[in-house]
Amino acid sequence: MVLTDGSLAALVVLGTLTTVLIAAALLGPGAVAWPDDRVLGGILVVAGVYAATATGVFFAVALAVAGADVLDGRDATVGRSLSVASGRLGPILGWALILTTVNIVLQAIRERAGILGQIVAGLGGVAWGLVTFLVIPIVALEGLSARDALTRSGQIFRERWGDQIVGQVSISGVFFVCGFLPAIGLGALGLASGSTGLAVALIAIAAVVVIVTAILAAAARAVFSVALYRFATGAGSRGPFSDGALQQAVRPRRRLL
Repeated sequence: MVLTDGSLAALVVLGTLTTVLIAAALLGPGAVAWPDDRVLGGILVVAGVYAATATGVFFAVALAVAGADVLDGRDATVGRSLSVASGRLGPILGWALILTTVNIVLQAIRERAGILGQIVAGLGGVAWGLVTFLVIPIVALEGLSARDALTRSGQIFRERWGDQIVGQVSISGVFFVCGFLPAIGLGALGLASGSTGLAVALIAIAAVVVIVTAILAAAARAVFSVALYRFATGAGSRGPFSDGALQQAVRPRRRLL
């Protein structure tokens, strides 16, 4: 499915390039200004982080829209996906603000509370990632505000405890085995060959494999998040994903009483 629809890959590439360019435009000057003017440097850095986050969320929403089209058997297009995401600009900017704030707080805890802070921030980051996993498809498909999408995602997570993490691990594992491991092997083979020309060629091929794998993995996660959201809420078509396959990725919460 991901391989047959170029719009998903195109959105990943476009989103990545746009995010990098926007981040560089603000973070670069912020880093330069920081030693001499920490106020200006700090403002530019925070603005850069927020702008990059907002851009990433925008394209993630567009990917979710495209993923829904693919699951429904329609041809996904970059234009339609970006148009729908543009109509969700308010929730996107709001969610980017929440993400930026949480990330800054977690980073501050890591840096200022020693080993304990790293543990707390790590656990908090995992819990936050689980509770918010379905925010993007909710914003994309329901058009809820950032606050309401967060609340709804949390409710679904509590009802379907453990669903997000299992699916994420499964998808990451597949692409690691099928893409990243072969790339690592090619790179190692090139370094061990003793031939400069062969080493350069194999490392270049490995780099291409890594890039393509990362693009496909991002697209697959977008489609999976929409399919899982629909499964958890009973909201329509789930494409090639059977109920049995999704049920294995969704473990109902175990009640203590």
